[in-house]
Amino acid sequence: MTIVLWIVAIALIAIGIVGTIVPAVPGVTLIFAGMALGAWIDDFVRIPVWVLVVLGALAAIAWAVDLAAASLGAKRVGASGRAIVGAAVGTIAGIFTGLWGLVFMPLVGAAIGEYSAQRDLRRAGKVGVATWIGLLLGTAVKIAIVFTMVGIFVTALLV
Repeated sequence: MTIVLWIVAIALIAIGIVGTIVPAVPGVTLIFAGMALGAWIDDFVRIPVWVLVVLGALAAIAWAVDLAAASLGAKRVGASGRAIVGAAVGTIAGIFTGLWGLVFMPLVGAAIGEYSAQRDLRRAGKVGVATWIGLLLGTAVKIAIVFTMVGIFVTALLV
């Protein structure tokens, strides 16, 4: 039974790592769930509660970064609410259009949203790019936090 639980924990962590990049998968949440399961399997011996609390805090920070990244980029250039909604719709649409869509559809969605609000093509492009840069920077920060979490978890298991 323990082996099956460890397989589930590792699968949750692996799927979570993929989900850090793919918008529809709650990556950080799955990673933390896998790590919590791993700590529980071992009765919190190798992974004590305080390590789990640190991992939970890192997960919360990554979640906050995920929520704030696109909107901070868009708000920095004064984007309208439609641009932010457009970026969200573009992100969801990007899931179904492959890697290209995941990378560029938030930019397209934000630009279309801003254009529908302001009817200024130059401004729409500027807002789209700012939103896109915000998403990319947010994803980079999330990836760094996720690999920090994995490093802490593996170190706690092995030491």
